[in-house]
Amino acid sequence: MDPLSPEQQAEPGGSSADLIQGAYGAFRITADDAREVLGYRLSLLTAAVAQAGLLVQWRLIGGEAIWPWLLPLGAGIGLALRWIHIYLRPLHRALQLFWLLGCLGFGLLAMRVGPAAMAATLAGEGIWIWAVGPLFAALAGIGFKEFFCFRRVEAIGVTLLLPLALVGQLSGLLPPALVGWLLALEAGLLLLLCLRKFPMPAAADVGDKSVFAYLETQRRTTTA
Repeated sequence: MDPLSPEQQAEPGGSSADLIQGAYGAFRITADDAREVLGYRLSLLTAAVAQAGLLVQWRLIGGEAIWPWLLPLGAGIGLALRWIHIYLRPLHRALQLFWLLGCLGFGLLAMRVGPAAMAATLAGEGIWIWAVGPLFAALAGIGFKEFFCFRRVEAIGVTLLLPLALVGQLSGLLPPALVGWLLALEAGLLLLLCLRKFPMPAAADVGDKSVFAYLETQRRTTTA
């Protein structure tokens, strides 16, 4: 993540046309950066497809066999958080912690009631939303990052509708039918968000690498 020194800027492997001027120095988007961005986008798309598949199956044939969708959903969110570029390390770590807590919550739920009864238990016993909710808080955090960086309308939907639906279910203030529609709308917006990301240049998701380098230098100075 370090910005390039003058010697690196002039190295034979790249041209000055490839350089991007950041807030704290020039940098170049490398092949590793592009692979990370592709991994992030594919992981987020995996999570979006899994969430949509889970909701469609739940609505059409019931929730007894939706648990296999939770595997790509959890893995997709986890890998997206592995490759996402967020300037603030504490925020990045917090989202990863939410992901871990949510996965552990789903694991505990599966052990307590069995995979086939997970959906019915979540719908009937709101207390379990506290256990699995951190996974979706992590997903909402990704949506907030996407809105903050790109101002995409669909990212607002992911950021707001997902917590609204879960809080509405937990509190009982929203009828189950409305909760279902909110989740369906959020899932559609997340799919749209993912598909619209693929034509974007990798640099858009990498961000300003000089800022990452500056923040890392500040952190090392503080902890030294």
